[in-house]
Amino acid sequence: KPKPELTSSHKGAALIGNPVVLYCKLDQSAGWRFYWSKHTQSPENETKTETHSYTISSVSVSDGGQYWCRAGRGTPVYYTHYSDALWINVTGTTRSDSLTVSPSRAQHFSADSLSLSCEGQSDSTGWRVRRYTHSEKVSDCSSGWGSVTGSTCNISSLSTSHTGVYWCESESGESSNPVNITVTNGAVILDSPVHPVTEGDPLTLRCLYRDPKPSNLTAEFYKDGSLLQTQTTGETTIRTVSKSDEGLYHCKHPERGESPQSWISVRGASFSVFSLLSSLMAVSPYLLVTFVLGVKCYRAQARPDEENKQ
Repeated sequence: KPKPELTSSHKGAALIGNPVVLYCKLDQSAGWRFYWSKHTQSPENETKTETHSYTISSVSVSDGGQYWCRAGRGTPVYYTHYSDALWINVTGTTRSDSLTVSPSRAQHFSADSLSLSCEGQSDSTGWRVRRYTHSEKVSDCSSGWGSVTGSTCNISSLSTSHTGVYWCESESGESSNPVNITVTNGAVILDSPVHPVTEGDPLTLRCLYRDPKPSNLTAEFYKDGSLLQTQTTGETTIRTVSKSDEGLYHCKHPERGESPQSWISVRGASFSVFSLLSSLMAVSPYLLVTFVLGVKCYRAQARPDEENKQ
């Protein structure tokens, strides 16, 4: 069977409210109809289109997640294989890290506890924790899946039904960037950041295990399905993160099995004079001295010009 390639019109995270177009590419597309799945490869919940594109005209938080496509033609219908999964990451327009997750990671074991808080807002009054799951759609913490204290939502015992997208939302409709939370019944999770990582920063990924922990901590780490490296310590570090490090990650233990996948986003580093000076000092003190002298010379030349104008 042929296998289509699923691609997106958008590179990186999609902003809420913007359009996103998915493309299901086949070498020979004549006569095919196209079928689109979200979250799971489920024939019962597929969306069918006559063309090889699928448009989300205005992206919302609930549109985030994994997508697949396949094609079919003839009677009875002959289907292609499903494409590889494509992750659509949706980001808000304000307060990128305003939802605080504790423990601060994207994956969690079932039966563990989890705290989600909007208290980090400059004014957290009126903010609430909301989520989107495949089964419940959009709901508030107060609807029964957690207990509310102020602007904090506490979940005492996680289950796989808590897997979903979470965010803070104000009474006026302002929202934080959403975060993806995955809960598993398995024995292995990947300790990965719940918020985007800044370019230039280090990133450490760890394989975590249900008790009792294995005596052999050797773990394999994967990005987008390909093996990155094997580490006997059970953790790996990317010393300087770049945009190319963005992708789907998971880890695997030879005896305990593998973790779910989690998407790691990378955002651009903010530029400042302080960061420039720090970089110059790290490279060479002489470069820093040259930079400071250059600024002084510029100011010295500028003063006579200003006096002449007066």
